[in-house]
Amino acid sequence: MKQSDTLQTIVTGLNFPEGPAFATDGSLWAVELNGESLIRWQAGLLTRHRVGGAPNGIAIDGSGRIWFCDAAQNAIRRFDPLTQQTVTVADTVNGKPLDKPNDLAFDAAGNVVFTCPGNSRQQPTGYACVLTPDRQIRTIITNKYFPNGLAFSSDGRQLILAETYRHRLWKGNWNPQTATWTQAHIWAEIDGPTGLGGPDGMAFGEDGNLYVAVFGTGTIQVIDSAGRIVHKYTLPGQNPTNCTFDPSGRLGLVIAEAEHGQLLSLATATSGIALFNGLYQLNQNRHECRSV
Repeated sequence: MKQSDTLQTIVTGLNFPEGPAFATDGSLWAVELNGESLIRWQAGLLTRHRVGGAPNGIAIDGSGRIWFCDAAQNAIRRFDPLTQQTVTVADTVNGKPLDKPNDLAFDAAGNVVFTCPGNSRQQPTGYACVLTPDRQIRTIITNKYFPNGLAFSSDGRQLILAETYRHRLWKGNWNPQTATWTQAHIWAEIDGPTGLGGPDGMAFGEDGNLYVAVFGTGTIQVIDSAGRIVHKYTLPGQNPTNCTFDPSGRLGLVIAEAEHGQLLSLATATSGIALFNGLYQLNQNRHECRSV
């Protein structure tokens, strides 16, 4: 167990922070799930942008717009820092409302993959979807116990998905041209809590390892390419929700921790892989995408 003596606090006083991500200008973005806000931190200054709902995981596109899941409005939404406008990008699949979207990520072709756990803690009713650049949306996997965080490998050819309430990670082959996930299988078993929680958000390091925030354990667990836990970093709070690497290397691994409402900086021996940014050119209509 690695002691987190290189851990620093960036921001405190947050209302259930989730989904940290860095913009190209170096600013750090996250959400307050219970605060109805996106937050921006740069040069020691914190700014809140109230968007309503229950914002969750986020990803930033090539135009600097903040895409986020909204578990209250059952939608994928997008905030433009320049115009201060928020639009709904997608809110249905197969003719039904999205079920409490949780986390999302872009692939190399501009597809957006996102999870919809809904209320799947006791029954395997959770699923994941893909939203394509031509505005189509479909499910890519179903029958999961709280599908949650996800991450693409550095070459974009593999997708990892956390099944929180089974304390495990799924791994499969991802084809960005067809937006399909094949040969998905259980890849890693996570040391989860005895109560509620399990693997949540995650980020790949340049060392090839996957850094996983494990809600309810107070740890970041490091998974190697064989799916083995090779390190654990201890945190001051029990409920890390997600993590991301600072591209500049200055803040190391940035962690959102919900118990104490903090963003934390953990110095590590590696930096993160470059994330894909979607290059979407969508209309500003409220309902921009349709399901198939």
